[in-house]
Amino acid sequence: MVYTLVARLHASSEENAKKVQAKLVEAAGVYRKDKGTLGWYVMQDAKDPLKFTIVERYVKPEDLQTHLNNPYWPTFDPYVKPLLKEDIDLTFHHEMDVAVPNQDSVNFKGL
Repeated sequence: MVYTLVARLHASSEENAKKVQAKLVEAAGVYRKDKGTLGWYVMQDAKDPLKFTIVERYVKPEDLQTHLNNPYWPTFDPYVKPLLKEDIDLTFHHEMDVAVPNQDSVNFKGL
């Protein structure tokens, strides 16, 4: 069963959104290499450029600890938090097995 963390961030200004965006791109390059990480996706809201979403997918819940123990983490959180309008909104999920081959959006042929 895949364990997924969804983090929502809301920058406090356009200037801060640019900084958040750059940090998220940098972080994705680091965190995607962590053991147990299936994917670390960063997105910017299509309607509100101050809003971002991170979708982190792990093999199992314990792999989140690898992410938190990454030496990069102490540089990420303290940098990003002051740039935000509010605290990061975190939700945790266990992905459901829907028994559909190639169900990931990157393999979706309908787009």
